[in-house]
Amino acid sequence: MQFGWLTLALSPSGDEDAARIHQQIEQVCYAEELGFSDVWLTEHYFTGESVYNDAVVFAAALAMRTERIRIGFAVVQMPFHHPVRLATQLALLDNLSKGRIDVGVGKGTIYNEYEFVGHGLRSDDSRERMEEAVDILEQAWRGAWTEAPLTYNGKFHQVEIPQLRPRPYQQPGPPLWRSVISPNSFTECGRKGIPILTARLGVERIKERWATYAAGLEEGGHDEATRARLMAQIALWRNVYVAESDAQAEDELSQLLLDTRRHMLHVREMYNPKDFVIDPMMLNPWTDPTVGEGESLAYTLETGCLYGSPRRVGEQVAELRDAGVQHLLCQTGFGDMSQEQNLESMRRFGEQVMPAFN
Repeated sequence: MQFGWLTLALSPSGDEDAARIHQQIEQVCYAEELGFSDVWLTEHYFTGESVYNDAVVFAAALAMRTERIRIGFAVVQMPFHHPVRLATQLALLDNLSKGRIDVGVGKGTIYNEYEFVGHGLRSDDSRERMEEAVDILEQAWRGAWTEAPLTYNGKFHQVEIPQLRPRPYQQPGPPLWRSVISPNSFTECGRKGIPILTARLGVERIKERWATYAAGLEEGGHDEATRARLMAQIALWRNVYVAESDAQAEDELSQLLLDTRRHMLHVREMYNPKDFVIDPMMLNPWTDPTVGEGESLAYTLETGCLYGSPRRVGEQVAELRDAGVQHLLCQTGFGDMSQEQNLESMRRFGEQVMPAFN
């Protein structure tokens, strides 16, 4: 199995931001030391989640501090970026890292409308903005290799550039990933040969979704080697917390998760515009503010977490492996968890769980 590491940790106040940013750099360096193959950065603004906010700039720092680990984005919120500038930044980052970049793209958070407002936008046209930006990104990277100019007249962007420089290190550019959850999205990404990230899938759903993606790959006419590579790359996101005992892990993780959820619901209540209504179909017991903490916690522990002693977590990883998971993304930090607590959980997972699956 391949193990990735994902960061979505909270800085509780502006006074702690600088320290927390440097702690996350330390965590990534430790992840590489432990043998994680890839690190994935999230992008959120204004409330201390993803404390570095600008994942692209933060990734440049990581590229300079690491040598082997791939650096991915889960995901770049495309409406918040000018596509030509983003194409240039990612091409530079690809060169700085010597080709270690993976770019998950998305239309922006469906819950935090205040992030759109803060960028002078609303989310109504976010999917159109994303698709146009991705189109420009891909054309700019291809043109960098053919030395072709780019003229683009879209709904949101009208650009004319002689040629993108620098060229990306990877040809034609860093792989573009999508975050998916619905069966239709698995099928469509399979047809197009797009690598995917997913989360909050119970074990019973994994085989079903993996088969759906495999069917899409078949429909798309991709060769056997490409199908095998993309099936192995499917990245499943899980919260991971390893303690000395099962009881200790459950107690500590439960408190961290509840604190995280309280913060999440508080900032949405405080900052989302009053005219913003989340589509009820997009809610689950973790994100639905009308669901009580007990039910919400039980849902999250069941569908999104691996926790316990090293032995128990190893059994949980084996269950995912047997269901078809070959690439597991491990989020080891939750809320304002201390650096010591995070690194100790990472150490237990890296030293006592991962070796059995390499």
